[in-house]
Amino acid sequence: MIIQSHSERDTLLSVMKRASQKYQLDMSQYFEMVAELEENSLYDRSLHYALNQISIDEPNWTFAAANLYLNELYRQTSEKRGYQHESNYGDFYTLLSELTTIGIYSNELLQNYTKDEIVNLGSVIDPERDHLFNYIGLFLLADRYLAKDYEGNIYELPQERFMIIAMTLMKNEQKDKRLNYVKDAYWALSNLYMTVATPTLSNAGKSFGQLSSCFIDTVEDSLDGIYMNNWDIARLSKDGGGLGIYLGKVRALGSDIKRFKGNSSGVVPWIRLINDTAVSVDQLGQRQGAVAVYLDVFHKDIMNGFLDLKTNNGDERRKAHDIFTGVSIPNLFMKQLSEIDENGRSVGEWHTFCPHQVKQIMGWKDEKGIPLGLEDFYDEIDEPYFTEKYEEAVNHPLLPRKTYRAMDIMTRIMISQLETGTPYMFYRDEANRQNPNKHVNGSGRTSIYCSNLCTEITQNMSATTIVKEYKDEEGNIIIVRKPGDFVVCNLSSVNLPKTVRENVLEKLIPIQMRMLDNVIDLNSISVGQAEVTNKKYRAVGLGTFGWHHLIALKGIYWESEEAVSYADSLYEDIAYYTIRASMELAKEKGAYSQFEGSEWHTGKYFERKGYKTERWKQLINDVSQNGVRNGWMMAIAPNSSTAKIGGSTDGIDPLYAVEYAEEKKNFKFKVTAPDLDHNSYNYYRRTRHSLDQIWSIRQNAARQHHIDQSISFNIYVQHNIRAKDLLNLHMEAWSQGIKTTYYVRSTSQSELEECEACHS
Repeated sequence: MIIQSHSERDTLLSVMKRASQKYQLDMSQYFEMVAELEENSLYDRSLHYALNQISIDEPNWTFAAANLYLNELYRQTSEKRGYQHESNYGDFYTLLSELTTIGIYSNELLQNYTKDEIVNLGSVIDPERDHLFNYIGLFLLADRYLAKDYEGNIYELPQERFMIIAMTLMKNEQKDKRLNYVKDAYWALSNLYMTVATPTLSNAGKSFGQLSSCFIDTVEDSLDGIYMNNWDIARLSKDGGGLGIYLGKVRALGSDIKRFKGNSSGVVPWIRLINDTAVSVDQLGQRQGAVAVYLDVFHKDIMNGFLDLKTNNGDERRKAHDIFTGVSIPNLFMKQLSEIDENGRSVGEWHTFCPHQVKQIMGWKDEKGIPLGLEDFYDEIDEPYFTEKYEEAVNHPLLPRKTYRAMDIMTRIMISQLETGTPYMFYRDEANRQNPNKHVNGSGRTSIYCSNLCTEITQNMSATTIVKEYKDEEGNIIIVRKPGDFVVCNLSSVNLPKTVRENVLEKLIPIQMRMLDNVIDLNSISVGQAEVTNKKYRAVGLGTFGWHHLIALKGIYWESEEAVSYADSLYEDIAYYTIRASMELAKEKGAYSQFEGSEWHTGKYFERKGYKTERWKQLINDVSQNGVRNGWMMAIAPNSSTAKIGGSTDGIDPLYAVEYAEEKKNFKFKVTAPDLDHNSYNYYRRTRHSLDQIWSIRQNAARQHHIDQSISFNIYVQHNIRAKDLLNLHMEAWSQGIKTTYYVRSTSQSELEECEACHS
């Protein structure tokens, strides 16, 4: 930007002065900056100066920089939209009309709301709330999420984006209550008490894209199933969704095809196909598709290429560097790691099988006569269903298998994690035991085979199958598919430090749950079976971010019993408010279709959690009478980008550093810990890679107890960590009842790319 006029110069200097005074910055530095400014590059030099003042000593310069950037946004939008710059915001109804006319906004908002209603809502917009943003938060919001025209010019301002989201998510509510619901949602968003998932933040109100974060599919063991899955991946990736794919049913390398021995190519070539699809079908031109593939640790291909897919050694023809990997692990495998001889050497054996051969030879079938494999069973606490089937398979003389030391497999897993950050760990028995909807398949029968791309979703899954193919009267070829449970993640997150400090958690969560539940009905998903599953279970994932920020403000050290205890009590409150909100929605709109017989219905979910206080007793009674609206309700996503928009720390992660450079493809900014001062510094100074990860695991186990799905939980280690110590971290996470772990982040790794779909 080149500023030519004295009036523009005066305006900008006034902005800087207000920012300096508001955030109590060093005024001598401010006047020094003014003296150095050159009139023909005022904005650039001002912003550059402010950004370079951000430091541990003066962190509030980020707000001065944000003030400058905000003023520039006001100038750009006023020029494009034709109103006076000094008024900051233009006419809201005019914005809605213009962007609808050119096709950026969907016409549904103008169809659903009258002009008087839109004018009313426009009057609620509060520009002062723009000053809640720090610089990186405002930059990310403008760069990635504010509506632009087809030339890339920003048309929307932050408060308008929040109002558009609120109007979109509440548009189908009862008309006599709708405006109040919109204003509630705007209150929650504009005060940064919460964030919505990246697809919702970006696409709500627009004529393109969808609102859900990510999806999980189960691949059938057939050529049709594999290629249909790839088609579904392409369509969802195009619309901006992240994918988790379970391949544990696909036959292994060297298995038979139509009884011809040794013809199967195994899972690796199909994963490479998925990799190519993810790279080829980008997400609205913004980024490549993002896909995680999961395989069971008892699948024969686990040591035959799967664990080496992302490493830099070996045959490049069997690599897939652009996808992410996850391993589904039963408790029995973890127990085998603990078997040691008199010399302290791990000697536990582990057998791997081809799932196709297991079905052929073992003859296990369900009540409908459909063949079952090892992957279709899990161990309950008092019933070792999987273990019995595994031992039966091991003892069958005709069933081929490949046998390893369990520790050799685990070593390969850990080597890959230290090099690439993956595979993720999915503890299948715990995920299925804690499933409130296991009644759909029955106890002991697997309903959840894997997690999603960011490891926080655990919902019922099953493969979609082709029933028949025929020609209709007009000569069209019709393929009929029986839909499986194709998991959909609908995410949103609470800004913990803001909501706890301002004591609005109880008010916020019912608003947030209504917004999440409405996403289910509003969303248009290109894959039919995902649409069906979305409405069948009405699953949502209310999560949180800013944990480290919150405990620093409260004067709680990360490595402390106090932090563990606080996680336990806080997340119990969040669970209570969330379940109560879903019950109230069920009372108003009806329970989800599979509620009857679920553990929500029987009360077993609450019994297992040990909820016995009076408030819980009342809620349990209310749920049994009214149901709940959502089959799953809570999941904690990574929340990196949107946590920065909210001005806080990522998800449940410890801070990267007290002062560091945040760098992506198109920017590099200096960032400091939020609310950094002489009081909070002491609670921030021990950061990610210096903290004892056992304390992180204990905190996560405490909150996992109250979360019905799972948590994106990273493990941070030094690059020279001993194998024994990393193994102990995994063993501790498993023994503490954690369902999933996300990346293992080593100090030697370059910054790992994350899927932004789950950031909420």
